[in-house]
Amino acid sequence: MAAASTHLVAVAMVLAALVGGAWCGPPKVPPGKNISADCDGKWLEAKATWYGKPTGAGPDDNGGACGYKEVNKAPFNGMGACGNSPIFKDGLGCGSCYEIKCDKPAECSGEPVIVYITDMNYEPIAAYHFDLAGTAFGAMAKKGEEEKLRKAGIIDMQFRRVKCKYPADTKIAFHVEKGCNPNYLALLVKYAAGDGDIVGVDIKEKGAKEYQSLKHSWGAIWRMDTPKPIKGPISIRITSEGGKTLEQEDVIPEGWKPDTLYPSKLQF
Repeated sequence: MAAASTHLVAVAMVLAALVGGAWCGPPKVPPGKNISADCDGKWLEAKATWYGKPTGAGPDDNGGACGYKEVNKAPFNGMGACGNSPIFKDGLGCGSCYEIKCDKPAECSGEPVIVYITDMNYEPIAAYHFDLAGTAFGAMAKKGEEEKLRKAGIIDMQFRRVKCKYPADTKIAFHVEKGCNPNYLALLVKYAAGDGDIVGVDIKEKGAKEYQSLKHSWGAIWRMDTPKPIKGPISIRITSEGGKTLEQEDVIPEGWKPDTLYPSKLQF
């Protein structure tokens, strides 16, 4: 009975610690200020870690909390990153671009490389924290030293926000998500150059005179629920974090289908 009693006490202590929000990792650090689209060129300090396969794109499904798919392929090419709250911004930071570099340990090259925010990270280990795809973490190393750098674990790094640049033939694309129907439309917006992130999406149905605003759902996905069926073709207007807008008429055709990508002619 004494042993059983001791076991119950131990379990109770563990549960109390969990309920109390006990943190067993590095000391918690409050998040920094949100990183804006100003791109003032200043380098800031951060912590870097990595996840997934050593030379992979992060998540096992090549996706992430932004809703993007195939981040292992062009144009992301495995250079994805989870940003903590002032970088991910509850999904409104999805698609933004950053230069990152490290000077130590000795395997660091000190040369900047560009990563894309494709996933979220809420580990409170630094004011700014990038949990990088294995490929992106290794890209900060001297040539041939990638694996040694990944073995370092948590490292200090520097970062700054930059404008996103894509190949000239890359246009903004709209993915109609799975589960959509005439009364529910959810759009994933990706490949926006410039600020990289989108803070507003409006649509105009066939025959309508005015745009209607979609609600931010999660990640880079925007949605509308309506009792009246949404008729195509659908025109779309998007607004970047810096306040720039683009619009294209009839970008989503009549008879649109869920789980379908509709490329646009738009680019910032």
